[in-house]
Amino acid sequence: MTTPEPPPPAPPPPPDQERSVGELVVDVSERTSTLIREEIELAKTEVREKIQKLLQGSVIGIAAGVFVLMALAMFMHGIAWGLNDLFFSSDVWAGFLIEAAFWLIVAGIAGLIAYRSFRAGAPPTPDLAIEEAKRTKETLEAGTR
Repeated sequence: MTTPEPPPPAPPPPPDQERSVGELVVDVSERTSTLIREEIELAKTEVREKIQKLLQGSVIGIAAGVFVLMALAMFMHGIAWGLNDLFFSSDVWAGFLIEAAFWLIVAGIAGLIAYRSFRAGAPPTPDLAIEEAKRTKETLEAGTR
């Protein structure tokens, strides 16, 4: 989605021609409305990006949960085969425990990535747009003094 380009600024009046107060008010009004539209578009874009990061973190977090569930299944198989080995001479349980450890490592990596994505996207507020609006307000207030 592309943002609409703002209209080109009005050409400055010739130096020997004075502009009326009405023309100045119209010019300020047009520029202010353009500035407000651009600030709103910046806020929308910023919130959209943060929500996308939150969704990405959610998907990776769900994957981490699946990997933990798989590790639990392997761990439970390992315990079952370990108990079997205590009573019978079979070493099959060691393979199940190694597989469970592998899935726990994969789940830990996925969980770390999900945590970083959540931290980068939360809360989904338009911080850049708010900061820009504050700077604009300060500039306008400084110009009226």
